[in-house]
Amino acid sequence: MHGRGTPDNPPNRFEKLVYLRDPDSIDPEEPSPKTQFLRDVSKSLISYNDSPDVGFEASINPYRGCEHGCIYCYARPYHEYLGFSSGLDFETKILVKENAPELLRKELASKRWQPKVLAISGVTDPYQPIERKLQLTRRCLEVLAEFRNPVIIITKNQLITRDVDLLKELASFDAVAVCVSVTTLDAELAQVMEPRTSTPANRLEAIHTLAEAGVPVRVLVAPVIPGLTDHEIPSIIKAAAKAGASHAGYVVVRLPHGVGELFEGWLEEHFPDRKRKVLNRIREMRGGKLNDPNFGSRMRGKGVFADQIKSMFTLACRKAGIEGRHPELSTASFKLPSAPQLSLFEQ
Repeated sequence: MHGRGTPDNPPNRFEKLVYLRDPDSIDPEEPSPKTQFLRDVSKSLISYNDSPDVGFEASINPYRGCEHGCIYCYARPYHEYLGFSSGLDFETKILVKENAPELLRKELASKRWQPKVLAISGVTDPYQPIERKLQLTRRCLEVLAEFRNPVIIITKNQLITRDVDLLKELASFDAVAVCVSVTTLDAELAQVMEPRTSTPANRLEAIHTLAEAGVPVRVLVAPVIPGLTDHEIPSIIKAAAKAGASHAGYVVVRLPHGVGELFEGWLEEHFPDRKRKVLNRIREMRGGKLNDPNFGSRMRGKGVFADQIKSMFTLACRKAGIEGRHPELSTASFKLPSAPQLSLFEQ
């Protein structure tokens, strides 16, 4: 299905009834479904986690679901909690938190808020295509800049360079770091694996633009797919360092719940000759399964192939002269805006 990560909608694991289309009724010329944007009526914005793997304990997500359509996305199963499928629904039914900036302002202004690093976004991309129109992420950044609250941004979209003015302001207080995800430098592979993201070249250009503006940039080689993209680790690190990245990180692919089935189908469609090799290597790193949910191993895997990836990454960082860790951020400059701006939330 052109422009989509998958044409499939596997059953929701929480639903008892399943709708299955008659294969004989499917028209191969049927157009790709249009993206639907649905109102999210959440009453709070900041989410908390106790994971030792992610580097932050609080995050915000202006959107649920992601039009980028990355076939490997670990966040796909979250859509099942909303009654949707982790397949095509995830990339065509996007929930929008229209009041995200207002909710964020209220929570940061609360006497209960203890300044800490926030992440945008730990789940779906905050700079997916609809952000160009709605500007929810930008408006959240405006709030964060006003409070000088530190933030880590994770994205694979060049659209982030639109907000370089706000990022520069936050950077002046050691209150921002941007993580740009680069999975591959192969534009053709990226097109079928991450159909609606920025091209690899444009992501490198985004790194360059942000670094030139004085914004700390970390390249994330994520996810590393053994047998498909792992050999690109040195070239990605080298290219990102040349573009201006000062730090680097990596995450090995993980395929929770229905994502494993979707990924297997994608391999069969696009890389049938590599399917067995890729899946076997993932299983070897994941204790015989396609996913390992355990803290300490879910991001990196275990075993020979995991060790090889770690060694390749470490050597690549050393050669490129960049650090394999997060930039340090500070809460020292956090401040509450003037009283008139807070009067609505004092009660």
